Amino acid sequence: MTMTESQAGAVGATAATPKPAAGRQRAYRIGYGYWWWALPAVALMLAFIYATTAGGAFYAFTNWTGIGSFDFIGLKNFTRIFQTEELTGALVNTLLLAFGFVLGSNILGLLFALALNRGLKTRYVLRTLLFMPVVIAPIAVSYIWKFIFAFDGPLNETLDAVGLKSWQRDWLADPKLALLAVLVVMVWQNIGFTMVIYLAGLATVPVELEEAAALDGAGPLRRFRSVTMPMIQPSIAIATTLSLIQGLRIFDQVIALTGGGPAGATQTLATEVYQHTFVFSNFGFGAALALVLSVLILIFTVVQQYATRDRL
Repeated sequence: MTMTESQAGAVGATAATPKPAAGRQRAYRIGYGYWWWALPAVALMLAFIYATTAGGAFYAFTNWTGIGSFDFIGLKNFTRIFQTEELTGALVNTLLLAFGFVLGSNILGLLFALALNRGLKTRYVLRTLLFMPVVIAPIAVSYIWKFIFAFDGPLNETLDAVGLKSWQRDWLADPKLALLAVLVVMVWQNIGFTMVIYLAGLATVPVELEEAAALDGAGPLRRFRSVTMPMIQPSIAIATTLSLIQGLRIFDQVIALTGGGPAGATQTLATEVYQHTFVFSNFGFGAALALVLSVLILIFTVVQQYATRDRL
């Protein structure tokens, strides 16, 4: 007994059509498996990052000295922070370094990325040279620059050689210039990092769009503003966010270059945390400073992500 053509076609269509229930079940199982693979990493993060951070935050409300018992003192540590001129100055220095670092490293990194994006035959060598400071330890870079900034160092000798002896300064001992010197070192070392981020963004910009804009009579600035910049917005968001976080928690360069001096002119929240915790053995107050710094980083990061949420 044979089937008609319509019956055979119906059977074939039924056999070719996948079962939706099985498909949904298979996708659900794969998605559920992803959570199992992530559980070890999540557990380690909860144990070694969030749990320890919560423990440190608890001591911010105590007067613990690192040894023996302690008393719960509420918000007295935080009141002291915002009522002490030295600590509010450290907060201001932290913000100045952070925003100066974001502007300097991103502007210069973007300019170098645009210059070395395409066209130059030596662009790969130049990219490597610009990125080399990133892989050197910040403490080593800072000691090199400390030698450069010394009164009898290469910078002042160069100024003397070109007839600018009146410009010679003890750069790290001048309260008005020390913070700027620290910022120069920070920006110089991070240019290569932001350049790489922007180079990755520029690689996604189609050459045809730039050529079409040029044929329409758009100049270099107009092409950058109307074509290039909108397409590298994700790179801008990533680079500025990472630079902001790095600038807010600056520590190595300050310790190596100035130690927080002269007269506290370069103190930051991170250096204050170190001094109060490990030098003065005031762990409770140091924990309060660390908590203020963590909250500050969290607030600025959330604001930055919110401002660039449509670009990621």
